[in-house]
Amino acid sequence: MIFDRDCRACPRLATFLDEVGERYPDYYCGPVPPFGAADAQFLIVGLAPGMHGANRTGRPFTGDYAGVLLYETLHKYGFSSAPKSESADDDLELLDCRITNAVKCLPPDNKPVGAEINTCNGFLAAELATLPADGIVLALGGIAHRAVVKALGLRQADFKFAHAALHDIGDFRMLDSYHCSRYNTNTGRLTADMFSDVFRQARSLID
Repeated sequence: MIFDRDCRACPRLATFLDEVGERYPDYYCGPVPPFGAADAQFLIVGLAPGMHGANRTGRPFTGDYAGVLLYETLHKYGFSSAPKSESADDDLELLDCRITNAVKCLPPDNKPVGAEINTCNGFLAAELATLPADGIVLALGGIAHRAVVKALGLRQADFKFAHAALHDIGDFRMLDSYHCSRYNTNTGRLTADMFSDVFRQARSLID
C-alpha cells in the first residue's frame, strides 16, 4: 500500500492534524496522497506537507512557497503541463512524473521525528517498488534522501547526501537536491539555477 487516507499510526501527528483541522476547518488536514502518473519514470520525494501548502490543498507542494520553484522547474523541463499548481482540482497534469513525501502528514514545526519517518517508510518502500527499472528518484533534502535509502534496505553510509549528487541504487538511480524551501532559496543555499541544473540532469537521464 503506497497511501492510506485514514492512517493514524503516528499519535503525535494524528493529534496535531486534529488540532489544525479545528483551527482551519476548510483545510485538507490528513495524510497527503502522491500526485502524478502511477507509472512515472521520475519520482520526486519531498519531506512532508507544509501547514498552508499541501496540508491545506491536499496536493504535494501546492499552495505554499516551496511549490513555486518546483512546479516552474517541472514545467521548464517538460514534466508538468503548467508552471503553477494552485489547487488539487485544477487541470495541471504531471508528465511521466510523480511527487510524494517521506512523511505523508503535517508535522509540528515542519519537523517529523525519527519514529514518524520510520513509520511512514513502508508507504515509501511500496511506492518505490512501482518505479520502472530505469526510473529516477529525486530526493529533496537529506531527510528524503535517507528515507529512500532506508526504504530500499540499503546502508546509509554507502550513500551520502550532497546537492546534485547521483547515486546508483540498484534498479534505478537517485539524484539529490537541497530542498526548495523558502529558507534555502532566501539564504542562497539553493538558487534557481542550481535547482534547474538538477532537473536538467534528470531530463537527460530519462531521455
